[in-house]
Amino acid sequence: MNEIKVEHSPGEERLARDAVRSWPIWEKEESEFPWHYDEPETCYLLEGDVVVTPAGGKPVRFGKGDLVTFPARMSRTWKVCKAVRKHYRFG
Repeated sequence: MNEIKVEHSPGEERLARDAVRSWPIWEKEESEFPWHYDEPETCYLLEGDVVVTPAGGKPVRFGKGDLVTFPARMSRTWKVCKAVRKHYRFG
């Protein structure tokens, strides 16, 4: 997978299957910053509004209630438009 995948409003069954609500929580105020991960990340937004722009790619917007998967080895810029609170998992 070479793109950011956004699953809008996944059902509770989907979240339970991956035990999403047991993942750690990360919070971030409104800001903009570059980011790079060596491994994939999946996150579920409890709050917030974000635009992530992959290096050389098109911006992707997501927010509260979205399940988002980022591929490994992708550099990107996060623009947190509204403070974020999310569950996350690497790997």
